[in-house]
Parts: sequence; C-alpha cells; structure tokens
Amino acid sequence: MPLEMNPLDKAFKLPREKFKELIAPMGGCIASDRILVDGAAVGYMSRETPTDSVASGWTFMAGDEDQDYADNPDNWAIYEVNTICNYDPTIIPYLDSRVGTAWGKDIGAKHFQEEPMPQEPKD
Repeated sequence: MPLEMNPLDKAFKLPREKFKELIAPMGGCIASDRILVDGAAVGYMSRETPTDSVASGWTFMAGDEDQDYADNPDNWAIYEVNTICNYDPTIIPYLDSRVGTAWGKDIGAKHFQEEPMPQEPKD
C-alpha cells in the first residue's frame, strides 16, 4: 500500500502521473499542504528520529505557515520523500543529513542553511 493517501480529496499542484523517481526509496515524511497543494517551495526541513521502520524522520514546510495553519492536522499528510523531491528537487542534496538537523532558506534563495533544531516544549 503506498504511503500517499488523499482522505480529504486535496487538489494537488502536480499530477501523480508526472512524478519521476528522483531518489531511491527512503520512507515516509510529513509535509505541509503549502508545498503539495499551493505549490510553494520547501523553505524549512528538519529530520528527527524516525518513529518506525517506514519513516524517514523528515518534515517539510514552506516556512511561512503560521501557528494556526500548523496546528490544523488537515494541512499535513504523510508522503514518500520522493514525492516532495518532485515538488522541490533542491532538497535532494540534504536528504542524507543526520538525524537532529534542520535546514532553512529565505524566499528566492537557492541554497539551504543549517539551522538550530527546534526544541519541544517541556511540560
């Protein structure tokens, strides 16, 4: 069963039949609809410890999602990492980054810069 699911009948920016295999399979990731529905470039990505054997640990965002947007689970889904590569191939050189790294780029920038990994709030 493929990782991509479309339970909300989202109108994706790219048709699946146009996808190419740009990278070897590396598992699933979490990605914002700002990328897959709105067509925004990846502006921020972070890699955490994978939660299971089919996860890559990657999360991809446009970087302009506000807190209300980010808090809405309908704005996120799980995809194969290759799917995100088809939307924004500039992420490919960073995909072998170690767990615990984060990368960001300003709008219009060509290269990502390493950023501090966000810390989870402590209860």
